[in-house]
Amino acid sequence: MALAAKYLTAYQFTECHDILINSAPATILDAVERMETGDDIFTRGLIWLRQLPDRLFAQTAKPAAAFGLKDFTRLERTERQLAYGLVGRFWRLDFGLEAIADGPAFQAFAQPGVAKLVMSFDAQPLPGGATRLVTRTQIFCPDDATRRRLRPYWIAIRPASGFIRRRMLAGVKKLAEQQTMPG
Repeated sequence: MALAAKYLTAYQFTECHDILINSAPATILDAVERMETGDDIFTRGLIWLRQLPDRLFAQTAKPAAAFGLKDFTRLERTERQLAYGLVGRFWRLDFGLEAIADGPAFQAFAQPGVAKLVMSFDAQPLPGGATRLVTRTQIFCPDDATRRRLRPYWIAIRPASGFIRRRMLAGVKKLAEQQTMPG
């Protein structure tokens, strides 16, 4: 069973990206867990732009922290899969994040007006030693009002989100293949 399907049985928004990596699945998933989105200058710039309205219009003096994988909850890791979850009102300036402790808490969370997102990584071994790493982002909205709020945000953010995912995959490839190289 795919971890994404375990944590979200239904979803209304999705995107998928993949890359070939010359490394074993475990090494690749280790690289995913070490990856910091803020390490990439382009990703950091896009996240900064996304957070600019919150910085300009925030009601508090505290600036928004850089958003990244650290804001996600690690839901589960198997031999070939890894899943992270995020719960919030993503269309809000501050993302409207809700704290989720773990996978069971993510599964149990059910609040109208709050979306649930799973970002999964599936390392599929191929003949010859390469692995195809597939990342999927899926978002579930529990009601029509939440879907109506998320839809324009998704339309606006999806191109940047896809760019970030592709940059992340390239970074994972670099980390994993460096780890695999002898010497």
